[in-house]
Amino acid sequence: MRLDKYLKVSRLIKRRTIANEACDAGRVLVNDKVARASYEVKEGDLIELQLGARTLKVRVVRVSEFAPKGEAAEMYEALS
Repeated sequence: MRLDKYLKVSRLIKRRTIANEACDAGRVLVNDKVARASYEVKEGDLIELQLGARTLKVRVVRVSEFAPKGEAAEMYEALS
């Protein structure tokens, strides 16, 4: 699954276009490297989001094309 879509489906970022813009601006790191929106997310990847003054680190637990609101948080494990 593409990184921008994963960020939207897992509800880490509200909209896919915003996720795409964050990737283009270099505010999303995957495994400590700047990632493009087209990066293929795999289980076990470490994603670091720089959202304003906040930095969020998560580990990908599950990759799914669709996740209901209640199950979206189960797609990742928050590290910080």
